[in-house]
Amino acid sequence: MKKLLSGVLLSVPMVAQAAEGERIQVTGEIIDTWCYYSGVMGGPDAVTGTAHHTCALWCSAGGIPVGLLGEDGEVYMVLKIEGDDGSAGGDTQLRLASHEITADGMLYRRDGLNYLVVADVVTDHGITKLNHEDYGPVPGFAIPNPNK
Repeated sequence: MKKLLSGVLLSVPMVAQAAEGERIQVTGEIIDTWCYYSGVMGGPDAVTGTAHHTCALWCSAGGIPVGLLGEDGEVYMVLKIEGDDGSAGGDTQLRLASHEITADGMLYRRDGLNYLVVADVVTDHGITKLNHEDYGPVPGFAIPNPNK
């Protein structure tokens, strides 16, 4: 917002309105948001489960925010899990990479994104999507072809 004061045009920052949260429980897989959204490693089915587990660990350890891909198809950006302030690369997130969990927490929606502060991991079923056989340790489409 711009404001005119004594003939000088000033930029005045707009005060952001706090988003109101809603308590939810959501079940889904803890994912690597970079590969999921960018498509760098293939489509959504290739960046989940055992086929993508090692990459998800590296991305999380490197600071890429983790997400929860809900059974409803929505992605929830995880801000914090059970009080772990090192959200993107914390031990809790690394321990849960590629796991199917049910999370209880506060959902905040802003600018078309879902943000989740997980108060409690209600269930942890471990890695349930065993797609390594289909994609191998590195999906074929992720290997550069020097003949092109």
